Amino acid sequence: MQVRWDHEFAEEPAVIFSEIDDDCYEVRKVEVYRDGRSDWVDASRETDTIGLGEVPFPDLQEINSQEDFHAETITAAEFEVAWARARRTRRREFKDGLASDQVEVTRPQ
Repeated sequence: MQVRWDHEFAEEPAVIFSEIDDDCYEVRKVEVYRDGRSDWVDASRETDTIGLGEVPFPDLQEINSQEDFHAETITAAEFEVAWARARRTRRREFKDGLASDQVEVTRPQ
């Protein structure tokens, strides 16, 4: 699942990728911020700013009924790309000794 959140809050994610199990619970999640930084979570890792949902994930229709949210189903391969990118970015930030909120990752245009 990919959810775009249209807002102006710098400290909130703009895009959320979620891997959902058969019972509609998040298994893994990636959050991507406007400035390019990202964070990830799974059953073995949570932080003060990101965690797995504790209730079943809502369906597309419910999410898309909210004006600021745009959800769509993505493939497992698309989720894996987002997951790998977030984990690489996070490792690079820690290797450099910086917290995620101190790093701006730019993407080629």
